Amino acid sequence: MTYAITQTCCSDATCVAVCPVNCIHPTPEERDFGSTEMLYVDPETCIDCGACADACPVDAVFPVDSLFGARKEYAAVNAAYYADRDPESATRPNFHAWGAPSFTRSLPSDFAPIRVAVVGTGPAGMYAAEDLLLHTNAEVTLIDRLPVAGGLVRYGVAPDHPGTKGVGETFARFHSHPRVRMHLGVEVGTHISAEELAAHHDAVIYAVGARADRRLGIPGEDLPSSIAATSFVSWYNAHPEVVPEAVDLSRAERVVVAGNGNVALDVARILVTDPAGLAGTDIADHALAALRGSAVREVVLLGRRGPEDAACTSSELRALKHLPGAELVVDDHDPRIGPAIEGAAPGSPAAVLRGVRRERVDWTRPAEGGRRIVLRFHSAPVEISGRDDVEGVRVTADGGGAEVPARLFLRAIGYRGLAVPGLPFDEASGTVPHEGGRVAGLRGAYVVGWIKRGPSGGIGANRTCAAETVGTLLADAVAGALPSPAQPAKAFGRLIRSRSRHVVDARGLAAIDRAERARGRDGGRPRVKFGTVPELVAAARGRRRGRSG
Repeated sequence: MTYAITQTCCSDATCVAVCPVNCIHPTPEERDFGSTEMLYVDPETCIDCGACADACPVDAVFPVDSLFGARKEYAAVNAAYYADRDPESATRPNFHAWGAPSFTRSLPSDFAPIRVAVVGTGPAGMYAAEDLLLHTNAEVTLIDRLPVAGGLVRYGVAPDHPGTKGVGETFARFHSHPRVRMHLGVEVGTHISAEELAAHHDAVIYAVGARADRRLGIPGEDLPSSIAATSFVSWYNAHPEVVPEAVDLSRAERVVVAGNGNVALDVARILVTDPAGLAGTDIADHALAALRGSAVREVVLLGRRGPEDAACTSSELRALKHLPGAELVVDDHDPRIGPAIEGAAPGSPAAVLRGVRRERVDWTRPAEGGRRIVLRFHSAPVEISGRDDVEGVRVTADGGGAEVPARLFLRAIGYRGLAVPGLPFDEASGTVPHEGGRVAGLRGAYVVGWIKRGPSGGIGANRTCAAETVGTLLADAVAGALPSPAQPAKAFGRLIRSRSRHVVDARGLAAIDRAERARGRDGGRPRVKFGTVPELVAAARGRRRGRSG
């Protein structure tokens, strides 16, 4: 028996580090690392030890003989990665060509503890904190603008991907680390300035992500039922900044989504999934209720280019083919679509569409029958029609356009970073200018994650990104290039408490976690989230109030 890596692989390479026979590739030292959609187990060299499954932070590794349903395909997917590799150059157990020892970081034996603030508790910030805590004697201050930790792990991962959310448990072990101080519900630029933060620490790492959405700039984009997919994701994940009334599914038989990346696929999948299948997840109560009463029968995903340029990963597209109670269809309106799918390279998203039904969809007919997702390539929205609400979406197409009737429009064309007061900002890219993570022209300030490199790469990509930033920071520390804090360590806590009465610490975060798990226990759910800031703060203090999340 061998193991196989499946859909939710985060590519953080934890499995590579524990594999005793070097059978998982590409490794961080190989050229392909970071360019493949996932990592792969070589079935010829796997010795069935299970170390990779034990180490995987997102529950993506399984024995091949236990795979069923959509996961069953991944035995062949893993094997296919090795099918065309040159056996002479392939790395095999016991024949590994070890290189010379390399010590990328060399800290002096008398390296004094440094105080580092990490702003943001999503994957990027927590990988940076983990690196500092495991490999140095640094004291770390964790800061987040929301009164709960997690970032995109909590509010960006779809509720039907509980394995991916499991990486949050890996990060949570550092929340109560003896060298960590946590201040949640604190926003830089509102409660404290970047200058004040710097005055209390040797260095500050900003891991604030890219929480804004990109706009299309087309007529009708601001109609009430035209919203960003990022807001829709936040809505079904009980984000406190998106109210339950933000999304109305009671009248929308057809939903149009601009984009065909993984976020677009996430929202399409949630919209057509049987709510009974979501009832055991941590989806927001208000979203589950809305989906139970939903009128949605059809979701149309618009892709500006052809299937060969689909922005999603093969694994996420493959999951749509196996969605219970819903059909995947390709709109065959353009003569280029069929040849692009049939001639697609093995392993590409377009190749996944072989065997998927293709039909020329008649948009003059209402959505009817069972639930389905329609992929419409070579189409882009040019106008959203309607007087007081969305009524349709006009899309481009060679040989003429089309009017797609719809009562809900979601734009899923990417995230965008926002400027941090006190830091330089590149408006064009939505990122902070940096050199190896060091903020340009600002001593002691660093960036990691999407605010550093733009909104690309999944959870695991942040591990490599954080290693670079922390490496730069430590090199600066050894060189004596960090400014010394002007204030003592305990002064920061006093300052924060003087600015806000609603700061949540590690003990409060643990109380929130216990309360949410207790709320979910009776319904067989992992947790029921609190959906407002007052609820979260009250739970942190041991009180309960108001509506559920």
